Amino acid sequence: MQKFVPDFVLLGLIKANPSHGYELLDRFRSKSDLGRIWTMSTSQVYAVLKRLEKAGLVIGKAVHSREAPSRKEYSITSVGEKKLYAWLYDPNPSPSIHWIRVIFLSKLYIADLLEMAKDEIIENQKRSCDSQHKVFSKERSKAQSSFEELVLDYILNQLDAAQDWLEKL
Repeated sequence: MQKFVPDFVLLGLIKANPSHGYELLDRFRSKSDLGRIWTMSTSQVYAVLKRLEKAGLVIGKAVHSREAPSRKEYSITSVGEKKLYAWLYDPNPSPSIHWIRVIFLSKLYIADLLEMAKDEIIENQKRSCDSQHKVFSKERSKAQSSFEELVLDYILNQLDAAQDWLEKL
């Protein structure tokens, strides 16, 4: 089972606005932002920031304030920007329903935040789902048991629903 990591989502948030960890965490806690998609703890956000910094995708610098303790504010590097855009416009996203619920919706959120076009992101996802639907339809026609038919029918119905929803976007 693929584990989703929020690395690119954090890159997008930082691209939109250089931030410290708690500001980023607020986006994951707010239901009107990413809170309906991701469940992130403080330690998880800081672990991702550390990983991104080690990879050279963000740079952290200490920011001093009279009103609050010193904090590390992160900004994206040019390498980080390239990786972010490659993630956003990946021509072959996964067609899995879980992927769509977490990663695809995160991409739309980040594209909105950065005021970027979403058409290509949506079209790539539609194409991926359509391709997967064709594969499973072919497998369904060759199913060797009623249970296999049941499973494939379920998957195809999920893909149908995702495709209908994507069309409305």
